[in-house]
Amino acid sequence: MFGGWGISTDGLTLAIIADLGAGERLYLKASEETRGRYEAAGCLRFVYEAKGRAMSMNYYSAPEEALESPALMQPWARLALECALKAGLPSTPRSRRATRSIANSKPAGSRLSKPPASRTPAPAAARKATTAAPAARRKSKAG
Repeated sequence: MFGGWGISTDGLTLAIIADLGAGERLYLKASEETRGRYEAAGCLRFVYEAKGRAMSMNYYSAPEEALESPALMQPWARLALECALKAGLPSTPRSRRATRSIANSKPAGSRLSKPPASRTPAPAAARKATTAAPAARRKSKAG
């Protein structure tokens, strides 16, 4: 994949620092809704090569002027955090797929039967161990 660092809070990655060949660069989390803002500011999409194919992620480089100014970086950082929060939300609920056919299911309350007993005889040593009497028995208090 690629090497770099992730910047996250509460398990949500909002930025990454990676070197894709032009030196280390800060990439901020984006979404389809915010993509236009990043592109209008001249930010580059995070694109790397894997198995001979160009792969991209929803991260864009931070605007150059914001890299040296906390005041200019703040709105971009907030935007990246909002995108990370939205990406962390579950999508629309999906119905669960059945794990077995209804036709093959047993009625409610029925128990599964035991598997059939093995027809191959156990080795002699195992038969002796299971049929041998216990070595000692505890006496009851009554006598």
